[in-house]
Amino acid sequence: MAGAIVSLAVERISDLLIHEAVFLKDVKDQVESLKAELKRMECFLKDADRNPDQDERFCNRVSEIRDLAYDAEDVIDSFILECAHQGGFQGIVKRFTSIFTKPFHLHKIGVQVKVIQIKLKNISKSLPAYEISGEGEGSSSISRVQQRLRRTFSHVEEEDVISLGVSIKDVLAQLMTEDDRPHAVVSIVGMGGIGKTTLARTVYKHIYVRRHFDCLAWVSISQQCKPREVLLDVLMKVQHERASIDNLNENQLVKRLSNVLKEKQYLIVFDDIWRSEDWDILKPAFPRGKKGSKFLFTTRNKNVAIVADPCNSPIELPFLTDDESWKLFRSKAFPRNKIGSHACLEEFEKFGRQMVKKCGGLPLAIVVLGGLLATKHSLVQWEMVHRNIFNGHLRGFQHDHQYDAVHGILALSYNDLPYHLKPCFLYLSHYPEDWEISKKELIQLWIAEGFIPPSLESTEILMEDIGEQFLEELINRSLVQVVKRDYTGINVKTCRMHDLLRDLCIEKAREEKFLEIIQPPLTEFNVTLEKFMLRRIAVHPRKRHVSLKGEHLKLRSLLLFQNAELIKLHISECKNFKFLRVLNLVRRDVDKWHVSSEIGNLHHLRYLKMQGNQIILPHTIGQLKSLHTLYLQWGSKLVIPNVLFKLERLRHILLYARGSKSWMKEALQWRSRFCSNNVQTLKYIVVDRKLIENNMVLRLTNIQRLGLVFNRRKDVKPILMLLIKLHRLRSLYMEFYLGPISISSSDLELLSQCHHLSKLELRGEIKEDLCPSHHVSKFLPPNIVKLTLCSSKMIHDPMGVLKKLPCLRILRLRDNAYVGAKMVCSIHGFPQLDSLEMISLRELKEWEIEEGAMPRLRSLYFNDIYNLKMIPEGLRYITTLQELKLTDMRRSLEEKIQVKNGTKGEDFYKVRHIPSIQIRNSLFVRH
Repeated sequence: MAGAIVSLAVERISDLLIHEAVFLKDVKDQVESLKAELKRMECFLKDADRNPDQDERFCNRVSEIRDLAYDAEDVIDSFILECAHQGGFQGIVKRFTSIFTKPFHLHKIGVQVKVIQIKLKNISKSLPAYEISGEGEGSSSISRVQQRLRRTFSHVEEEDVISLGVSIKDVLAQLMTEDDRPHAVVSIVGMGGIGKTTLARTVYKHIYVRRHFDCLAWVSISQQCKPREVLLDVLMKVQHERASIDNLNENQLVKRLSNVLKEKQYLIVFDDIWRSEDWDILKPAFPRGKKGSKFLFTTRNKNVAIVADPCNSPIELPFLTDDESWKLFRSKAFPRNKIGSHACLEEFEKFGRQMVKKCGGLPLAIVVLGGLLATKHSLVQWEMVHRNIFNGHLRGFQHDHQYDAVHGILALSYNDLPYHLKPCFLYLSHYPEDWEISKKELIQLWIAEGFIPPSLESTEILMEDIGEQFLEELINRSLVQVVKRDYTGINVKTCRMHDLLRDLCIEKAREEKFLEIIQPPLTEFNVTLEKFMLRRIAVHPRKRHVSLKGEHLKLRSLLLFQNAELIKLHISECKNFKFLRVLNLVRRDVDKWHVSSEIGNLHHLRYLKMQGNQIILPHTIGQLKSLHTLYLQWGSKLVIPNVLFKLERLRHILLYARGSKSWMKEALQWRSRFCSNNVQTLKYIVVDRKLIENNMVLRLTNIQRLGLVFNRRKDVKPILMLLIKLHRLRSLYMEFYLGPISISSSDLELLSQCHHLSKLELRGEIKEDLCPSHHVSKFLPPNIVKLTLCSSKMIHDPMGVLKKLPCLRILRLRDNAYVGAKMVCSIHGFPQLDSLEMISLRELKEWEIEEGAMPRLRSLYFNDIYNLKMIPEGLRYITTLQELKLTDMRRSLEEKIQVKNGTKGEDFYKVRHIPSIQIRNSLFVRH
């Protein structure tokens, strides 16, 4: 992890040398030298990261290097800040040239750099004495001990097979297929302790498997794969002769193994394989074998499974449900031969269930906890364990070998992370427990923090793309769980961290001086930020207001993500937080929030999120030259000065009005001087002649998500002509605020040429031509995946045309998007539709669904369609439907599909196949 910290400092210095080299003058060589020394340390620390189990002296050296990297970052940031203050805000060149006559600043940075260099060189001289030890005999590395404890064997009896029935069938199905291809791999994927080995072992011993394969072998790979030992282990198990093979070299082993297996249908289990490279080394040693030969992998890394065999989908293990967790826990905490020692089980159940909940459905954690509590026979002892878990994040067990098994496995997953992923992972610790994390927000924060260096960006790959790759890798390593997929059904929308992993994350973040969480007790109102605190602080207030005060000049991030409205920050004293890069502010205590002009002094700010009712921004907002993301959410009013487009590093501009139906008054006005090609998100901007003149829109070469507000009909076609050329654009919002004038469907004809669009929302009345061939939906882009039509007031049934969109997965019709009385979904229509939402279609009286329509629909939502008298008959043909939600619907309609007092409603047969039906706020309609 220290390597990652040094890497951030190197990147910061590189940025200074690239953009401000001319202004460093005589100290440029010293800064270059510091960069080189830090780069050397970075390489050394990368090696150290691979083996974190070192003696105390070595750890102290690593800590010293990390602290010096922080010092170097402070020097660079201070220098930039001094220049900004000296030169005003008339552009970066003017700011820096203003210090040419002030050599004191150059002298100051020169002295500070020299001090850091001397300290680094002193550390460097002592490093050879603390080199990382090799893998020789007699090594007492804790990680190797953990790996030996983790080593698995196929003959061990399994007592903890809980809820594996479906997974067993899935594995058996893949194993039994007669694939006529070499090296077919079936993979079981999941985080450490979730039961991968248990499942693999259950399948390995299954009678069908034993009968199907001619020979079987089970080998534990673990983190340090040693090819010769693996091959030796396999050969010994398939030919049962150790004496004759012990002295064979690797080539001889491969030849012997090939001779034994080439005429057999074999199954080889590689338990706990970590890297694709290990499989690449082992694979050539195994012959094709008879048709149907297989390998079975267990791995934490989904990429290993995908690379090993793209033809087979990895089998991902789910966490246990609450009932399954309790069942497993009881079997361990109350073994049958000791059940009498717990006189009254009911007294223990309350504490037991709460502690099991903490395990988050992780079987290994539950087994370890149950084993520990099986030794505690009094309620007082159980209360003590309960207290340790909820007050100490399980730290109370770290010296107990039973908890070491869980903690060690989780820590092993962290230690195995590439150094550039470690800060990304530790950053997740600032989110509250069970928080659903927005992928877009997380990646924007990673970029703001510098975890994704700009040097990795190119014309083809943006930093956000790299952030997606980082997150996918954490997900594939089972360190992060996917909660929701986005409208594509493929990409991540939100994610979450398992509680035990979050505990580990918090612990490691503290160890590395990376981040700390402040959770003020109920008795305190004021929280004082002080200079000895860490550089990143997350504040988790309880159910009362907290006032942040004090001075913390080295603070980089102030993260307020839980009940942020309860936190009052004294922003008028921004000089006390001058290095801030990330800031989230909420004001609910005042109706009109005049944001202090002091915010302009936060020159390093890269991420700013503000929420309030009326937000009035000062002109000094134009001084935030480093700002990457600006997120403003308001209730009734937003005032933005005309300086926003001066911020040329902006990548994401998001303006959201809570509950407002129009963005007209608050949307941004284009400024002709704005020429940044960094912007990827721009929501929302008013379309006027300035935006159209000289093809200004084409300057947004990297735009991916764009929200436009039109107040003139004649602007629609010219804008669409330009949007066709923006090939990165994926999401488009268009609102027509035209007063009594309606947009015409023919005005939207050019939309059909926006082939790159996958998400589209149209808001506002669209006048349809009398000719049905000019229906608005005729002009929709063919690749649309998610479509929202709002207030369109279409008079022709749109379903006849929308059904032909081949990629459409999500369809939302809102606020009288259609004002006809009848809607028909015909056979073979909507082949990919997954979710359909209809809200406030107040004229709709009849909906007909033909058999064969919407064959993949899983979610259906009705809201405020009070003229619809019955659920369509064809709904019973959609067997894929998983959930039906009804809100503010006619009570008589709802009663027809319900079961009351054992009596089924007359339309119940239409919905009986749907697992989840939710009904809210019934409406009584008089006839």
